[in-house]
Amino acid sequence: MTGGKRAGGKTKARFRPDLLALAVGITFALVAWGYLVLAAIDFGATARHDGKGSAWLFLAVASVGAMLCLFLAFMLAVRLSRAVGLTSSPEPKPKRDPNAPKGGKRAAR
Repeated sequence: MTGGKRAGGKTKARFRPDLLALAVGITFALVAWGYLVLAAIDFGATARHDGKGSAWLFLAVASVGAMLCLFLAFMLAVRLSRAVGLTSSPEPKPKRDPNAPKGGKRAAR
């Protein structure tokens, strides 16, 4: 049974290390984000109750780190979705005709 109407066009799934690397990167970024969010909550509670100045600094650092980790996870997820084929990159803008007049309708008046 090698023939038939629907036999062609199938490709066997293969291991792709680039997709694995993206998936591992997303996982690590999300785990780091969760840890930094919990750390920021803890530093915030410590800063409010004890009034330590260093806790406010750690709260700020943990908050910025959490934002960066979540941003990294989103960027890696976009790259993964493009590599898998779920999305495609945007179409480039067409080149402007050099002979066309510059400006819009107001400039033409």
